[in-house]
Amino acid sequence: MSPEGSKPGFQVDQRVQSVKAEKTSSKQLGTVKYVGPVEGYDGLWVGVDWDTGLGRHNGTVNGKHYFETTTKESGSLVRPNSLSTGITLAEALIERYNASATTTSSGEDGMYVMSVRQRRMTVELVGKDQIEEKQKHLEDLKVVILAYAGVCSAGPRGQVGGLAPCIKELDLTGNLLPDWNAVGQICDELPLLRVLNLSCSRISMDAESINPALSNIQTLVLNNCHITWQQVDQLKLSLKSLEELHLCGNNIRTIEASEHGAPGVFVDGFELLRLLNLEDNNIVDWAEILKLSKLKSLEHLNLNSNGLEEVLYPVLDPSFEEDKEAKKSIPFQNLRCLLLGKNKIARLDSVDALNHFPSLKDVRLSENPLVDGAGVNASRFLLVARIGNITSLNGSEVKARERKDAEIRYVRYVLNSVLGQIDDSVLKKHPRFLELKAKHDIPMESAQSGAALASHKMSASFLSVTIMCVSLSVGEKAPVTRKLPSSTTVGKLKQICEGLFKVKAANQCLYVKDEDTPLPVALDNDLESIHDLGLGQDSVILVDEAKELKYVGECERQICGQDDRLQKTVGSGRESLELGQILDDIKRHLEGDIGVSTFKTMQEDTEVCMDMSNIFDGKGLIHRLLDCG
Repeated sequence: MSPEGSKPGFQVDQRVQSVKAEKTSSKQLGTVKYVGPVEGYDGLWVGVDWDTGLGRHNGTVNGKHYFETTTKESGSLVRPNSLSTGITLAEALIERYNASATTTSSGEDGMYVMSVRQRRMTVELVGKDQIEEKQKHLEDLKVVILAYAGVCSAGPRGQVGGLAPCIKELDLTGNLLPDWNAVGQICDELPLLRVLNLSCSRISMDAESINPALSNIQTLVLNNCHITWQQVDQLKLSLKSLEELHLCGNNIRTIEASEHGAPGVFVDGFELLRLLNLEDNNIVDWAEILKLSKLKSLEHLNLNSNGLEEVLYPVLDPSFEEDKEAKKSIPFQNLRCLLLGKNKIARLDSVDALNHFPSLKDVRLSENPLVDGAGVNASRFLLVARIGNITSLNGSEVKARERKDAEIRYVRYVLNSVLGQIDDSVLKKHPRFLELKAKHDIPMESAQSGAALASHKMSASFLSVTIMCVSLSVGEKAPVTRKLPSSTTVGKLKQICEGLFKVKAANQCLYVKDEDTPLPVALDNDLESIHDLGLGQDSVILVDEAKELKYVGECERQICGQDDRLQKTVGSGRESLELGQILDDIKRHLEGDIGVSTFKTMQEDTEVCMDMSNIFDGKGLIHRLLDCG
């Protein structure tokens, strides 16, 4: 890519690339903001506002202001010969994919190693010739990656289509395309193009380029493009086939239609849009998200890292009943996946709102104050119980057995919290309580009053638990029953267990087993209290030792020594399980990622026909895990 031809043609708002960046493979792109003389210096200068913000000043030199910049130090004044205005897509294709047609893969320029006699021995890469031969035929290319290649246009009309007419996926991240007309020409010449990545570009939205030829594009990626939703809305008439739209890192704050930019207007169009990725923007008001609720095909919405503080569903808003237009369709009627990680959600009523989304199956709430901070610190079982239809939470599957356990624990948690006194205020805080109580046929504790109630409150502040150590290294130990304050944390409980069984707290894995949930559930958050975890009177705590991972390591070495056996299926029925997967699941269990109940459910679901403990003959670990319930 030569800058020579571009010297005389610099214009304000033109996209450029540093020649030094070309040579060093760095990503120094910018926009021309000034072309002319600089006081005190000879010759022509070009003022550039760099995308990375790594310039030298704010457009002011020696007290004189020449141009505006995005940040205080994103501007530079440089000589024209240090900049390039780019090359055509056709030139970039030939340079990237057809260079091998004019070079050899052997001789002085080939790869070689020196022999013991100091002679060159040519290195031949397996399959290299076939790859190079394929790359010579540009007309066969289907996936093309030209990130930071300096592409500024399609080139002469018909050239790109003639060179590579079969391109289906095109990555033009970090290039120099100036406007949507240039993008439209590329799409027009590539009729099979379906996936287009224009991330890290600065494409202007002028009146002449509002409707480029994008009708065949199904996936459009515009991450880190400084684009607004209004600009996206201007493109919707051209994006009639769009199914996926990625808009990460654009500092989008509002969802406003391009027409008049009227607040409160629902987004329309985008009839086929299934996935919308708005991760890492600045949408802090859920009212903006509600504007997307009429996108009937929308199934996947990524709102990670936006600063959202709450989630609302329209039917919970009194104003919804008065909005006749809003009531014409069910909000978010097909939304199946909602990612809300790394936000500022701190209240459980936002979790309750998620229960009203009619099709929601997959939710992410990790890295929110609700689950990771001080205060509520909601346990997984609380989230599962409050959101009735989800099958995946924070990337982990919610199986039927886990749901049942979570819902029973939740009902008991509420009963213990209010001492059986259920009134309207309790039902408002726990909207699924009556539904779940009836579903699992859990009896209501009898109401008490006066001195009896006061006495019950005092006793309810303590929970009687039985602690059993099942660690092999400890041997047979009699169970110990203790009355513990309901505020006792899992971390404190581990210290108590260390004193009872001489198992170091850092090495402990604790599980709870009670009468309504006979399969043990891992207690994996040291900051949670036994009350928050929904433990009831007479719950059983199982103490295991994490260091027993060494047994799995020994068995893995034995099994992995037989490659054919490793690939042998040991299951039948609905699923099958390879031994390697069994080992992975056992490790995850012992590291705390899989509870005993999940591990046992895994075995039941796969209908494993052989005795798992036989695989680990002499260790007894698996037998113990599967029998502890």
